[in-house]
Amino acid sequence: MVIRTLIVGYGYLGQRVAKLCRDQGDHVFATTRSTDKFEAIADAGHIPVKLDWNIASDCRNLPTVDRILIAVSYDRGSNVDRETSMVVGLSRLLRYVPATTSLCYISTTGVYHQGGGQWVDESSPTRPQRDGGKAHLRAESLLRDRRTRSGKAGRYVILRLSGIYGPGRIPRAADVRAGHPIASPSEGYLNLIHVDDAALAVRSGWRYAETCDTGDSKTFVVSDDCPVVRSEFYEAIAHYYHAPPPKFIQPSDDAPVRFRSESNKRIWNRRMKRDLVSSLTYPTYREGLIDVLARTVLTGT
Repeated sequence: MVIRTLIVGYGYLGQRVAKLCRDQGDHVFATTRSTDKFEAIADAGHIPVKLDWNIASDCRNLPTVDRILIAVSYDRGSNVDRETSMVVGLSRLLRYVPATTSLCYISTTGVYHQGGGQWVDESSPTRPQRDGGKAHLRAESLLRDRRTRSGKAGRYVILRLSGIYGPGRIPRAADVRAGHPIASPSEGYLNLIHVDDAALAVRSGWRYAETCDTGDSKTFVVSDDCPVVRSEFYEAIAHYYHAPPPKFIQPSDDAPVRFRSESNKRIWNRRMKRDLVSSLTYPTYREGLIDVLARTVLTGT
């Protein structure tokens, strides 16, 4: 049987998941708010679907599918606030999704507030300090409530992702290579996941959602096996490029990175390894950086 999959949020992760599903034989639909992007989606082998989930008529006209990935990021250039975009929009979409459809919602480890370098997992308290983490936490609660009331508690999974990196996406790699100072504290842990491993977790998450009926066990942190101190991560990039050791300067008081650096924790991925992805392709940042930076040198991107 051919599985029909809908990607809501055709961004960096959404594109990777769409390709993985297509390669596995799925019939893949991918959404965009602009018809200008239809051609690019079709060229990638998927069926484009216009969807702005703040417009009810768009939500009513979705194709009938077996699985949905919701990987929507807030667009600061939009005309709606974060709550309307990320929570109210999700609520509107869920009205038109059958209870039997498997949902994978992409959240963030930004829902955790811990700042002392301690290990955290799915059972750790969540008191996010930033607007993005707060909105994701409200969206998670909405999804759990809707699916529980529908009587299909097993038909969803929530993945709280660490920082995604991969080809074309290593923050500040160009600055390190050029010897520019990095506006960030050198201390504190980075929690990372390669985009290919994140895509595998999504596909495994759907399968898990379709077999497990316990709502409390539907949330996973998704991270690699090795949280890394920020300075060590950028030193590894410098070493690869034979560049000078990176220099760090304090970010401005209102810089987003300053707020991110105040949340200093280590993500423990034991449940993910047990139930979703037992063996990562890139278990630590070391393997991931070698792969990504080598591709960068070969392609010049």
